[in-house]
Amino acid sequence: MSKLEDNTYGSWISPITSNLIVSETVRLGQVVLDNESIYWTEGRPREGGRNVIVRCTTGGERTDVTPETFNIRSRVHEYGGGAFTIVNKTIYFSNYLDNQIYQQEIGADPVAITSGSNRRYADFVIDEKQNRLICVVEDHSNINQNEPKNSLMSLNLADGKTQDIAFGNDFYASPCLSRDGSHLAWLTWNHPNMPWENTELWVGTLNEYGTIDQPKQIAGGHNESIFQPKWSPDHKLYYVSDRNGWWNLYYLQNGQTKPLFEMEAEFGLPQWVFGMSTYGFASAEKLICTYTQDGVWYLADVQTKTQKLKKIKTDYTSIESVQVDAQTAVFIGGSPSQFPSVVKLNLNTQFPYIIRRSCNVELQPEYLSTSQTIKFPTANGLISYAFFYPPKNDYQIASESELPPLIVISHGGPTSATSNTLNLNLQYWTSRGFAVLDVNYGGSTGYGRTYRERLNNQWGIVDVEDCINGAKFLVDQRQVDSNRIAIKGRSAGGYTTLCALAYHDFFKAGTSYYGIGNLETLVTDTHKFESRYLDGLIGKYPEKMEVYQNRSPIHAIDLLNCPIIIFQGLEDKVVPPNQAEAMVRALKSKNIPVAYVSFDEEGHGFRKSENIKRALDAELFFYGSVFGFKPADSLVPVEIFNLPM
Repeated sequence: MSKLEDNTYGSWISPITSNLIVSETVRLGQVVLDNESIYWTEGRPREGGRNVIVRCTTGGERTDVTPETFNIRSRVHEYGGGAFTIVNKTIYFSNYLDNQIYQQEIGADPVAITSGSNRRYADFVIDEKQNRLICVVEDHSNINQNEPKNSLMSLNLADGKTQDIAFGNDFYASPCLSRDGSHLAWLTWNHPNMPWENTELWVGTLNEYGTIDQPKQIAGGHNESIFQPKWSPDHKLYYVSDRNGWWNLYYLQNGQTKPLFEMEAEFGLPQWVFGMSTYGFASAEKLICTYTQDGVWYLADVQTKTQKLKKIKTDYTSIESVQVDAQTAVFIGGSPSQFPSVVKLNLNTQFPYIIRRSCNVELQPEYLSTSQTIKFPTANGLISYAFFYPPKNDYQIASESELPPLIVISHGGPTSATSNTLNLNLQYWTSRGFAVLDVNYGGSTGYGRTYRERLNNQWGIVDVEDCINGAKFLVDQRQVDSNRIAIKGRSAGGYTTLCALAYHDFFKAGTSYYGIGNLETLVTDTHKFESRYLDGLIGKYPEKMEVYQNRSPIHAIDLLNCPIIIFQGLEDKVVPPNQAEAMVRALKSKNIPVAYVSFDEEGHGFRKSENIKRALDAELFFYGSVFGFKPADSLVPVEIFNLPM
């Protein structure tokens, strides 16, 4: 293809199409090791978003384990995670279609080992000594309770009998069995805390009846978040704590908590889902871990006796789901030039081998925009962080007098973070002539507890200011067109988007994916896990009702003055569709340009290929309509109400 002159930004021809994205991409999830085989989950848009367990043997043979009628996914906390485990070629998993636990021998059909329709399960641990499964259970059977009951449960694998072994608190996670089966560690917390705010680490002795004797809290409980307790081969309990302001590694010795070492880096993650892992043991003396600094993840070897950390050189800047045995480390790794992949690293040679890529598309570098890490000044004399992607398509160029439109992305959570891993959904925009700014606003993780706490009582303010100031930073550098700046976000990022449009006259368009328009509706009509989340982000309700109302975009429709497109799943339990529909009705009545695209059988996040494609193309059509360019793609139009002809 020859270069084309004076082709307007946004209208560039790109091979990164929505069809390509949905047909060639899978979501890689939880990794588990067993008997030298490697297992992981794949979320497949082409199969209606179904999650499948995949196995790779030592010989490199890769096969699906899960029959076609099963979907490996948990609904505990609605976000799930930790949906399966494997011991000696026997798999135990949660089936999303009926919420039951199934047992499956490799090569055989799964068999349900629970019954009933009102319980959900996650975070499985097999207690071989007592022939049982231990897990988190969320019980919805008591309709007279305002909330489901959460506990740690044991399930006898011989007779199917169950019993709660830790209960009484609002939430439980991360049951962890010592190597000899004598002790159990777990995490627990209560409303209004979230697991990245205050959690408690408990340990108890397991008696002959399988119940817990002498339970004892050993860490956490006051402005301390604990992550991933894990027993070492020499029976020491390790865990991650942010007691010094950073999620660092600690261990328990003679009843005393000791730091493995301390540094300004994060070895932990916000526990939105179960089954997260950032470290594991190759031996009692050798721990393999991942940590992040300034938004970039690193792999490291830690000698537990000398407490020395040494980086393992890799090309990966995003690393998750770390699993370790004596010879290998397996993780999901990605970088600005590599899609997320299941990677096997030989610990002796430190040679990485890619087992499975999330996307097998081979794209020419001429179409790929490489991220630039930027730090920019923001409110109150502070610094915030983002990844900037300039437009990139060597076969398409625009007039020298034109600057590119900018899409500012506010990530979800809001207690979460974005990474610079190669992402086709983002390259879809840059290869068409858009610049993209992916913001890790104040409140994001990976920059220490103080940075994370910038959002306390300030949600809808600090995050919005950072998105605006990041865009202004690029405008001042003449890298983007100040008259064509859009903001977009999903879930909590959708709330940031709507707040930015309602309370500031800066952005020229906005895209909300299942975003929050009414904080009062959210706090009174959401699921248990997040029902008190806003206590820290906004304030306690109803005591702070006025604040909730003042920060709800639904009450600021009169201030909106630019076009908006809203996407919503009609089975969303996290952000119910009535919020999106109320926003759309209000925008229509105020004669503000608005488009609304809803999807049946989609929840919080779109999983079906046809819906992912439709949303991506509808968003491009919308930008073309409001920014005045004609996309090169053949797109199905979306109805935009109140748009001037």
